[in-house]
Amino acid sequence: MTTSDDYVSVRYLVDDVPAAIDFYTRHLGFTVLTNPAPAFADVIRGSLRLLLSGPASSGARATPAEFADPGRNRIHLVVGDLDAEIARLRGDGVEFRSTVVAGPGGRQILLADPAGNLVELFQPADRPAA
Repeated sequence: MTTSDDYVSVRYLVDDVPAAIDFYTRHLGFTVLTNPAPAFADVIRGSLRLLLSGPASSGARATPAEFADPGRNRIHLVVGDLDAEIARLRGDGVEFRSTVVAGPGGRQILLADPAGNLVELFQPADRPAA
């Protein structure tokens, strides 16, 4: 059995828990860990545990209203072929929040979940063998 110590957890406030579950599992390769009620669910991808907290969840209620909007923070998902992921997601009707940005470390693009929380897809630059 996997314990909570095996994951790094990030909480995202979402408007619609079932829509968030569908987005992360259908488009980004997450699987549902628990879904005890419509107020909350957690999904996992590798060692990332994403806590999806709806308006009725204790996590959302603990957040002061002035800080409850989505921000510029985002989860960072590494992909092997960014162009293929973009094409696949566009084919699924997913809209992107940026164009591809390239830098010395690699290439990235931003998309948002149904609640507006940002997700970065990142393809590392090829590194020469040492």
